[in-house]
Amino acid sequence: MSRGTRGLVKAAVLALLAPLALTACGDGGGEQPRFVDGTTATAGPAADVPASPDAEGRGEQAAAFSFSITPAANAKNLPVSSEIGVKLDDGEVTSVTLAEAGGGKVSGKMRDDGSAWVPSSPLKYGKQYTATVTATKDGGTATQTTTFTTMGEPGKRVGTGLYLFDGKTYGVAMPVVVEFHPGIAKKDRAAVQKRMFVSTDPPQPGAWHWVSNGTQAYYRAPEYWQPGTKITTRIALGGHPMGQGRYGDTDRKATAKIGDRFEMKVDNKSKKMTVLKNGKVVKTMPVSLGKKSTPSASGTMVVMEKKEQTVFDTTNDPNPADRYRVDIAFAQRLTWSGQYIHAAPWSVGQQGRTNVSHGCVNVSTENARWLFGQTKVGDPVTVTGTEEKLSPGNGWTAWNMSWKEFIKGSALPVTQ
Repeated sequence: MSRGTRGLVKAAVLALLAPLALTACGDGGGEQPRFVDGTTATAGPAADVPASPDAEGRGEQAAAFSFSITPAANAKNLPVSSEIGVKLDDGEVTSVTLAEAGGGKVSGKMRDDGSAWVPSSPLKYGKQYTATVTATKDGGTATQTTTFTTMGEPGKRVGTGLYLFDGKTYGVAMPVVVEFHPGIAKKDRAAVQKRMFVSTDPPQPGAWHWVSNGTQAYYRAPEYWQPGTKITTRIALGGHPMGQGRYGDTDRKATAKIGDRFEMKVDNKSKKMTVLKNGKVVKTMPVSLGKKSTPSASGTMVVMEKKEQTVFDTTNDPNPADRYRVDIAFAQRLTWSGQYIHAAPWSVGQQGRTNVSHGCVNVSTENARWLFGQTKVGDPVTVTGTEEKLSPGNGWTAWNMSWKEFIKGSALPVTQ
């Protein structure tokens, strides 16, 4: 693919980032990430409530204790992403109840660090809620209650997208990718990141990394995911303050599975791709990479999208030499700029010998068909030895850096 193609593809991708355009990257099934158009009131100081005078399970009075909760009593115009904060020393929260005035109870659960209780879905706009928190300490029991009101619907929103589909199976290098339109300023990222939840089964450590302009954040583990891992994600940003007077458009959730470890390693020196499945070489094939004027990028990429048939059209390229329109079979996208693995029957004579492509990884139709039938979105592809390096954010580049480098991009401290 030419540099012109890269520009056109990139422009097309940017168009997808407009409101109502993006929801999640598909696997050739037509599903697309969808953006919808988003504004924090802060809770006031919490009030202490005295402990219950009787010790639970005793016939004597336990030592009185108090704890604080937020939002403050009678707080108004709060975001619908509000949590029930708890400040309790050396005690344990035993129950939290949140109920809408004239409505039902709201489900939720405590954060792992015990700092707050998080509703399972956004609260309703312009509604009153009452939270009741019960805690125990040294044999005593205390209960606190607070009533607050949420804000009306905001006028400005941030569009979000989640590149993970419920029930899908992905490759071991599949990062959890969240998109933001417009991007999130650096000063606002910590508060946003705190509302992005990921859990894995079996448990594996992980962290978020923000792309420099704040339009994407990736979540990954120190190493590729273990095959068979279940990833459960909640991007709990519906109605959440995102900075600059904007609020998140909606909550997004997905539970997906990680399949076999399938890797493609492309070496420019030998002009060969080595394919491994669960650590064992299963196939090798000749390739032709980008010629000197349009080199392929070296780095670790991820299969982002698969199309059995597509069209590469660069007829508007400013360079007449790079204008063409051609039908392409078995295309697998690796970068936003237009680097693919695809069938190239016209270059079979050069594959394994010289580089003649416009930046893509050219393979024969037979090999492209075989690869297409084996790969999953999220499978890693590593290209080495070319003249150009992969740029951060040009595709899902979460794995194109060490773990030490990766966690530097987190807006919150990483203790792993």
